[in-house]
Amino acid sequence: MKLTLKIWRQANPNSKGKIVDYQLDGVEKDMSFLEMLDLLNEKLILEDQDPVEFDHDCREGICGMCGIFINGQAHGPLAGTTTCQLHMRSFKDGETIFIEPFRGGAFKVIKDLKIDRSAFDRIITAGGYVSTSVGEAPDANTTPITHETAESAFDSAACIGCGACVATCKNGSAALFTASKISHLAKLPQGKVETKKRALSMVNQMDQEGFGHCTNTNACQVKCPQEISVTNIVRMNWEYNRAWISQ
Repeated sequence: MKLTLKIWRQANPNSKGKIVDYQLDGVEKDMSFLEMLDLLNEKLILEDQDPVEFDHDCREGICGMCGIFINGQAHGPLAGTTTCQLHMRSFKDGETIFIEPFRGGAFKVIKDLKIDRSAFDRIITAGGYVSTSVGEAPDANTTPITHETAESAFDSAACIGCGACVATCKNGSAALFTASKISHLAKLPQGKVETKKRALSMVNQMDQEGFGHCTNTNACQVKCPQEISVTNIVRMNWEYNRAWISQ
């Protein structure tokens, strides 16, 4: 395959970025999208040019590091797919592909396609954990939890923190990310002790980071690679309001 790549290049957070055109030949349909970028970078290095910076780690759709806007869509055209799990067979020979970083009020471009998602870490630090003693694994397993509850909590916990929800939302909201973390622990007996404190702390931190408000368009759910449901946002709002009233 031969492709025309229009890639966002930005030297650092304070410089002005621009779209740069590249011609790439020899792309195989079974390559992942990131392998295609690797091929481009090999070409650029051989030509003594600066390679394109982009985030990646596991390349198995688990870590959430690989978020890129591809032709105007977070993670590209396929539903329930991370950028690293997107393959070049989803594109046509001779196609032009626009590649840009995730954008959001709290997401700053570090270089090229690489962004700063540390705001997510600070939201988790604000309360996305259980600090009470729940015992070792055998002791924890003695706590009765219904199958339905366990499955629902697992569905919420499936969020990988990639930021597609923020990048897709027209307000740059982190509501789905924050809600999935709050809902996951609120549904389990081990997390109920700190539910009110957690909801207040995490939502307040989300607002302090500069994320926008939820738009209720469900765009976050559509482009979430784990297909996290927006019903988690309903649960977050309920937990937050309940905690705020009882202060």
